[in-house]
Amino acid sequence: MTDQHETYTTIIEDLDRKGTGRAKVWRDTGQVNPKKLKLFLPQTIPGEEVKVTVENPNLRWVKTLPDEILKPDPHRTEPPCPHFDLCGGCVWQHWDYKGQLGQKTKQVLNHLSNEGLDTSVLEQTIGMDEPWHYRNKMEFTFGQDGSLGMHEQGNYRNIISLDTCLIAGKQMVDGMLEVSEWAQTHQLSGYNKDEHTGLLRHLMIRQSFETDEIMMGLFATESPTEDLKEAAEDLVARIRENHPNVKSLIWFVNTDWADRTQAEETHLLLGRDYIHDVMYGYHYRLWYDTFFQTNPKQAEKLVDLAIEMAKPQPNEKMIDLFCGVGTFSLPFAKRVNALAGIEIVETSIESAKRNAMDNEIYNTQFLAKDARRGIDQVLEDFGKPELLLLDPPRSGAGGKVMRRIGRAEVDRVVYVSCNSETFATDVSELLPFGYKLEKVQPVDLFPHTHHVEVVSLLTRE
Repeated sequence: MTDQHETYTTIIEDLDRKGTGRAKVWRDTGQVNPKKLKLFLPQTIPGEEVKVTVENPNLRWVKTLPDEILKPDPHRTEPPCPHFDLCGGCVWQHWDYKGQLGQKTKQVLNHLSNEGLDTSVLEQTIGMDEPWHYRNKMEFTFGQDGSLGMHEQGNYRNIISLDTCLIAGKQMVDGMLEVSEWAQTHQLSGYNKDEHTGLLRHLMIRQSFETDEIMMGLFATESPTEDLKEAAEDLVARIRENHPNVKSLIWFVNTDWADRTQAEETHLLLGRDYIHDVMYGYHYRLWYDTFFQTNPKQAEKLVDLAIEMAKPQPNEKMIDLFCGVGTFSLPFAKRVNALAGIEIVETSIESAKRNAMDNEIYNTQFLAKDARRGIDQVLEDFGKPELLLLDPPRSGAGGKVMRRIGRAEVDRVVYVSCNSETFATDVSELLPFGYKLEKVQPVDLFPHTHHVEVVSLLTRE
């Protein structure tokens, strides 16, 4: 086979949706017009000049690491994590934190501009004083040999074995290493995604930075009985002796082909099936599948900003759409006359009700329904609210929900988003109903990744 390697010098133009540098080159193929080759280059920064070798330049696009950074960006820095080159956990460690925050502001600006929204209301991204060890939940994957790690960047089937993780809490990393050593000592196999064989799939670790309680969830394809009883008992002994803050150790059975942390059976090995956490002064019970902000310190800033923008009044009624377990509901309920929370996940609604009772909050009602139908029912039972807050998933609320909000003629809408692209699309749906975008405040909840959170206020003119 003929060696088709070609080397180019090019400029990084921008980033794709996953935070990877994009460039292009024009190749002279002997035809009338040159051929465009799109390049996706991880670990690069817009504006940098790079040299890159492409193994098969005849393709329309290629993703590969650059050979050399010829003209580095002033914000380029040496990644502190030894696994950065391969691990797909965080992709911006080559960028100093000031540069990351600037890019995140620019990212939101571009999304607002693309929808024709007012960009003058955009503030600079709020970062963290210490942007390391901020995650209170991690999901690690077992390799074939039982070691634990993260998926390789660009190669989902390969697991990079880890001996540290700079975005997780230290106790979480210690727990991960303990389970990894246990699995290898007992020669327990990792799950093979292609052949659907093997025992161990994932380890989920969740920690409260306030109460210091830790939950560990082991996901496997078999129950911890018979042949696995001795290994399971050893795991309990190790955790009990070396990790006293683990208040919940659960073995979950998952035989589904889908590669996600879900449970068909639950076996409680140690402690209880939930842990306690505290955020913004309110107490929460967290189960393995409870959605809770993974950066609690910055999440409290989200609540602060939402309250500051919304200016809730004691005589007002409020809807919390996509309310989850009540992260925003509880602090807002203390400031309004009555609050109705809507969430499609029934287990989250049950948790929200329990959390309200635990915190002695009695002016709330929670409804397990999809957003659009939930709004209709709340408006019928509850009456028109003065304030509505929504915090939808990454896919956004969608045009139908936003138009339903517009027709409800709520005075003030606070939109919290984890995806500024879908946020901008959703907000544009409210403008024909007389709403004005007053303020957009990005907040960095995920340092060293391309994700950015947004808190915004819209008022009805």
